[in-house]
Amino acid sequence: MKFDFTRSVVPLVVIVAVATVALTNVMTSSTVFMMVLPSMIVFSIIAFFLGMKHGEFRASP
Repeated sequence: MKFDFTRSVVPLVVIVAVATVALTNVMTSSTVFMMVLPSMIVFSIIAFFLGMKHGEFRASP
């Protein structure tokens, strides 16, 4: 299966959105949207690009 940018980012956005909605049931909304969501977005971007670079490294001969 070939992955392009949109096929890779859409599941990541869905996971962050589901986790945000789930956390609003446990924590207050202001805490989730002001503290947790930005850190989840930053971590997911860093992990995505590190994983992408690692995949490119592993795919090169």
